[in-house]
Amino acid sequence: MRKSYRVKTENDFQRVFTSGTSVANRAFVIYKLERAENKHFRVGISVGKKVGHTAVARNRLKRYIRSVLTEEKAKIDPKIDFLVITRPYARDFNMAQVRKNLLHALTLAHVIKEMPDEVEED
Repeated sequence: MRKSYRVKTENDFQRVFTSGTSVANRAFVIYKLERAENKHFRVGISVGKKVGHTAVARNRLKRYIRSVLTEEKAKIDPKIDFLVITRPYARDFNMAQVRKNLLHALTLAHVIKEMPDEVEED
């Protein structure tokens, strides 16, 4: 994911925290702030030391989250900034578990546009 898609500065993080809305599941908290001037969405990812005691573990979770967001980029509302905060419950998640839980949280937060379920062909 390119750097232009990231919430980078402390001021931007604080603006989303204080002015945005939040939704959570057991693994992730999503803070969302609508911004009409955005060309595309921006995301900030936070994985604290309670989630992974080593940088390797925290960076692995961040890679998984970025991968899911890259795959789902077309479904994400372009006019928002949002933060993904990882909870300790996600400590030992594999890629499939991160994907399932993150998509659930993003859907609850209305970050992902609802897509109709794929129809199985006979």
